[in-house]
Amino acid sequence: MPAKVVVVGSLNMDLVTRAERLPRGGETLIGTSFATVSGGKGANQAVAAARLGARVSMIGCVGSDAYGEQLRGALLAEQIDCQAVSVVEGSSGVALIVVDDSSQNAIVIVAGSNGLLGPETVARFDAVLQQAEVIICQLEVPLATVGYTLKRGQALGKTVILNPAPASGPLPAEWYASINYLIPNESEATALSGVMVDSLESAEAAAACLIKAGAGKVIITLGAQGLLFASEDEFERFPAPKVKAIDTTAAGDTFVGGFAAALASGMTEAEAIRFGQVAAALSVTRAGAQPSIPSLSDVQAFVPL
Repeated sequence: MPAKVVVVGSLNMDLVTRAERLPRGGETLIGTSFATVSGGKGANQAVAAARLGARVSMIGCVGSDAYGEQLRGALLAEQIDCQAVSVVEGSSGVALIVVDDSSQNAIVIVAGSNGLLGPETVARFDAVLQQAEVIICQLEVPLATVGYTLKRGQALGKTVILNPAPASGPLPAEWYASINYLIPNESEATALSGVMVDSLESAEAAAACLIKAGAGKVIITLGAQGLLFASEDEFERFPAPKVKAIDTTAAGDTFVGGFAAALASGMTEAEAIRFGQVAAALSVTRAGAQPSIPSLSDVQAFVPL
């Protein structure tokens, strides 16, 4: 069956350790646990969309190492179409993650095979893009690839979502016209807009800048404060469901994947936002990246605290 959601992006093996707090510069801490977990923003969002009801295809690259085999296998186990997940010579992408006792994390990413996902690779699998209803991109693969995919998605008349993570500065100006939904968190919205996002009011100011730049609609995720939805003529705040957080890793990815799956299923925009929020809230009650992502039945059964 044709894919409803296509994710173009990264696959990483997450090397996760927990410690009482995050280390300061030059400091060595004793950790309390360690695990290797399949991750990467692209793969996380693909898994989220699949578990939450969408038919999903992934376009990406893994290395010729053992991690690559595991990463591809993890997607296949979720019934995700991997015909466009290429194996390239060398190491897979990895993410080094430290999670503290307050559930905050610090992450260092090494691109590895993700850096070899070029526009020509995406073009080779154009038939996969053509089968999509929703196309999702992030910024853990080369920018040229992201730009190509956004433009191609627009040309095909698809709903195009960009989760600009990680972001260290403004996006290329020509990208905005191809983006239906731009979904940054507070720090990413700050980097993109130049407006320090530390309140609902500043989030509105940042969103207004991004709409003016040409983005179709903007959703700024604000963690426990919920999110801000913005369009050319509307601002709306969506409070976060109340849960007890254990680990915030992949919460943003779960929201993006859930939102995309809900749109592809025919939900309204507001319904899709709330659906993604519940999925993200459930994810923070569990440890890890992909292991924390809930199923459709989990979301349907959710009761907030």
